[in-house]
Amino acid sequence: MLNYNGTLCNFSRKGFTTRRTFIVRIETDIRPKSGGVMQAFLKGATVQTSRPQKDKAAAGSSTEKKAKAIPWVEKYRPKCINEVAFQEEVVAVLKKSVEGADLPNLLFYGPPGTGKTSTILAAARELYGPELYRQRVLELNASDERGIQVIREKVKNFAQLTVAGTRTDGKPCPPFKIIILDEADSMTAPAQAALRRTMEKESRTTRFCLICNYISRIIEPLTSRCSKFRFKPLANQIQEERLLEICEKENLKYTKESIAALVKVSEGDLRKAITFLQSAARLNVNKEITERTVIEIAGVIPPKMIDNLLQICFKGTFEKLEVAVRNMVDEGYAATQILSQLHESIIEQDLSDKQKSAITEKMAVVGKCLSDGADEYLQMLSLCSVIMQQASQNN
Repeated sequence: MLNYNGTLCNFSRKGFTTRRTFIVRIETDIRPKSGGVMQAFLKGATVQTSRPQKDKAAAGSSTEKKAKAIPWVEKYRPKCINEVAFQEEVVAVLKKSVEGADLPNLLFYGPPGTGKTSTILAAARELYGPELYRQRVLELNASDERGIQVIREKVKNFAQLTVAGTRTDGKPCPPFKIIILDEADSMTAPAQAALRRTMEKESRTTRFCLICNYISRIIEPLTSRCSKFRFKPLANQIQEERLLEICEKENLKYTKESIAALVKVSEGDLRKAITFLQSAARLNVNKEITERTVIEIAGVIPPKMIDNLLQICFKGTFEKLEVAVRNMVDEGYAATQILSQLHESIIEQDLSDKQKSAITEKMAVVGKCLSDGADEYLQMLSLCSVIMQQASQNN
């Protein structure tokens, strides 16, 4: 056996004591020496430990580079209340609160992409400034756990904190905090019930802002404690103005038809429109954004295909209908999208109210079946056969 100097050690057979002292000596006498096996071993260890640090440094630099590329939805999110588009009533109320008036508990509801979260975040930034914003605003989204335990602990503890009425820059600010509960309609009923008392008890130090898509899913005791504001789907003209403004700032080439297609496809959802615009810009770098590009990105079925399908339903045979439906499904178009566009086209067709009601009733049944996971081809074929049956009554 070798000791730390590399010389041979002889064991004596006098008993256990000698061996034990030898072991203790070896363990206690190991020291890094200049040259030799131990130094090489320690050098190897230091090399191994230094590699992860380099990797971490490289990873940190790469994440910093990636952080610079911000999605346009976040890049052009309103920074102040005046930049919020089309929601005049809410903007007027929040302007008063920023000027010094008290802020009530708020309940924002309406379709997605209409500016609910952006509005309250912009108001909070104006109220508290960039330094106090993080301390005085608690935002819980649907991705966070928001059961009864979170309401009892996290929300309640934050609500009980008292705050001063001045900012670091000397400007006045309200002496209360804001708790934003985004997607509040996904909260459990017990969690909503637990929120009632906290909302009432901590009214001196905290204001709540509930944000949801469906107000019917919020329990009545909460809605009665809040000022309700409905966010309307954005008008086409407002959407066009915002999209054109982004196009100018990003130096994009576009056509009037492409902007009109973006507005039509988004259906009042400005967030969706901006996302589609960014996707189209990335797809056609240094090229003009066309209507066809927008339709492809949005996954919308071309109007000609829908018209062709309806023509077969009105004047064709079942065999042709079967082939047409099969082709649409094989092309990869979503059945829910086909259903939505067929609904729009059927309303505009020259059919009686009784025929339209029978077709739309079948559409409702097909929509439920599709959400339950039914076969898309069979459901589309079933719907189109009902359209064909109703259209044949005109002949």
